[in-house]
Amino acid sequence: MKIKLAERLKILRDEKGLSQVQLAAELDIGSGFIANIELGTKSVSVKTLIALAEFFEVTPDYLLGYRDEKR
Repeated sequence: MKIKLAERLKILRDEKGLSQVQLAAELDIGSGFIANIELGTKSVSVKTLIALAEFFEVTPDYLLGYRDEKR
């Protein structure tokens, strides 16, 4: 079973000790949007996916669950 973006995002955010509000502030997006991504109710644009990957220093493929290697 592939791990979804929602699960990976929450794991990475928790590893950095960030709240949804803190992560949203870092990326200059709404905290409700982060919550919805983690709930799996919102999809992300390519731009947001890249911003998340760069922030967490992982590949977009890792975030999407296509690879298990972060880099």
